[in-house]
Amino acid sequence: MSDKRVEQLASILVRHSAGVKKGDVVLIASSSELAKPLILAVYREVMRAGGNPMTSISFEEAQNIFYEYARPEQIAHFPKTKLFEAKNIDCVINIRASANKKAMSNIDPALIAARSKVIRPIGEEIVNKKRWVLCNFPTNALAQEADMSLHEYEDFLYGATNVDWKSAMKKQMKLKAALDRASEVHIKGKDTDLTLSIKGRKAIPCFGERNMPDGEVFLSPVENSAEGHIFYEMPAIYQGREVTGIRLVFRKGKVVEACADKNAAFLNTMLDTDKGARFLGELGVGTNYGIKNFSKDILFDEKIGGTVHLAVGRSYEEAGGKNHSAIHWDMIKDLRKGGSLSLDGKVIQKNGAFLI
Repeated sequence: MSDKRVEQLASILVRHSAGVKKGDVVLIASSSELAKPLILAVYREVMRAGGNPMTSISFEEAQNIFYEYARPEQIAHFPKTKLFEAKNIDCVINIRASANKKAMSNIDPALIAARSKVIRPIGEEIVNKKRWVLCNFPTNALAQEADMSLHEYEDFLYGATNVDWKSAMKKQMKLKAALDRASEVHIKGKDTDLTLSIKGRKAIPCFGERNMPDGEVFLSPVENSAEGHIFYEMPAIYQGREVTGIRLVFRKGKVVEACADKNAAFLNTMLDTDKGARFLGELGVGTNYGIKNFSKDILFDEKIGGTVHLAVGRSYEEAGGKNHSAIHWDMIKDLRKGGSLSLDGKVIQKNGAFLI
């Protein structure tokens, strides 16, 4: 029997998130064939909306084959057709359906970083110039990573996505207004004392238009402003690698010291990807209190109410960001136990609870 929740999610992605209109060219991309039920449901909904759907289905194993056999000239090859495609679509609905979350764990991170730099223009074209939304489809791999059964993960996912996003938007506007008025952010918590400037930067409320699930207000901080240190209680996962116990020290906006309890070498390799990788591209404040537990999936975890996340690397032009990088790596700071978030010296969140 078909799951009606899949149809509901497809409708949200097409009608609310991507806002598909008659004549739009819509790329439906997926990391694996496991997302077939949602891919087809989205395809059907795009047709109903009068759009022109395209599909791009990948195989996780293909990435491993690429990095196993790629010569330097293949790493450096720029896929012009992909850039042409990115320039000639109106929006992208990207569905993740991983069969193996550790598929890239043994790939040389230097190769990943090198390839990321090559294909960066494609990602920037989509992120900065197109309408796009990213979501998950329930798989056993995602459920296992979150320490759930598949049935539990399905309830977890659809419970976080199939909600009234217009109502959620109204609740975020108060936080956006506070951030828009502020000049300085101060984050305090366990082994953390960090200040950064947000003067003149625009806060973006997120209510299901880009990520699904959603529930954050984010902006791009002034690039040279971060001062202090931060410790991340939650693991930071990038390209299938889990880095735990991350500690970063910032001076004039730049990460000048970086260490971790696990996979510290990978952390520093990624931070050396390019000149922009050691600067912050995003500050996000989680507002989704329906997501309470860490699931090792940034799509959910960065939205946890009572947390903030800071991304090293690429910033968002729409939020006034000027930092360019091949990477964008979100790291989550938990403020629910002894943490605070202040704007211009006024505490607006304490122990994870908003005071505004």
